[in-house]
Amino acid sequence: METTSKNPITIETTVNVTVAKAWAIWTEPQHIKQWAFASDEWHAPYADNDVKVGGTFKTTMAAKDGSISFDFRGTYENVKPNECLAYGLSDGRKVSITFTANGSETKIVETFDPENENPIEMQRGGWQAILDNYRKYTESI
Repeated sequence: METTSKNPITIETTVNVTVAKAWAIWTEPQHIKQWAFASDEWHAPYADNDVKVGGTFKTTMAAKDGSISFDFRGTYENVKPNECLAYGLSDGRKVSITFTANGSETKIVETFDPENENPIEMQRGGWQAILDNYRKYTESI
């Protein structure tokens, strides 16, 4: 199975909330801690986010049993509120997210450079699981 790729991976979801609410839940640390993990065995005990060009973010993702944790961090390269975010991760990979309003719904498309350690489908599945968790949390509040 191929584990490296130069091609970015794209995932998406549509949330049944306005773009302003979708943006707030994506960017505010008290919300990030409620959705930024891929499964119920994980959580995000810490998040900070300075949403501006040159601003940084850090989210700690951790197994609830305490066996492992890591920091997901990067620096913003483009910020257009309620429209798009782009950032570089600490390992040099690039990520972009667009928010497209459609009445009371918002389409979110996230594109990221894959890393070289895990299979592409595992990476796509993990990032999609986090995005699905975001959608569930966003629509529940």
